[in-house]
Amino acid sequence: MTNKNKHNVKIKDAKADHGLKENEKTDSDEDVIQNNSSDGISAEAEITKLKDTLLRKAAEFENYKRRTESEISNYIKYASENLISELLPVYDDLGRSIDSINRGETKDFETLKKGVILIYEKFKGVMEREGLKEINSLGKEFDVDLNSAMMQIPKDDVKPNTVLEVIEKGYKLKDKVIRHEKVLVSSEPN
Repeated sequence: MTNKNKHNVKIKDAKADHGLKENEKTDSDEDVIQNNSSDGISAEAEITKLKDTLLRKAAEFENYKRRTESEISNYIKYASENLISELLPVYDDLGRSIDSINRGETKDFETLKKGVILIYEKFKGVMEREGLKEINSLGKEFDVDLNSAMMQIPKDDVKPNTVLEVIEKGYKLKDKVIRHEKVLVSSEPN
């Protein structure tokens, strides 16, 4: 409620107290009108102040929005930084192995095999630390959420809808399936 409305209410209440009708004027009406005009200057100042505050808040919000968008953009841009940092040693090991083979330093197959296994184990460790889990459905009942059936094979000795063979491994990242396991599934014989 503005100051002007407050004064109008006071005028109506005062007239009601004195038994006057709303459109009848009294001497105090002139005083109220003069007060309203003097309040008009402070009301204009108040409006200017509020407009200024509104503009400042709008500018602050725009700056906040721009800063937040920049932070999110950088977060997305560099989201894989930790994973890449973890994978660099594996990448370096693979590079050294290839260089060793190319220079003829690794002639023994067993030495090469041990080196590749060590690199694989290091790589597997990085992936597991990041939350990667292998789906292992072999011998279990087919699960549409984890598996993708490539073919059904009629079998007498196995319960229907059992995973007989894994064609391609599937993986979960934490709780989300990122690649379904491709499998062969048993079916009832004809």
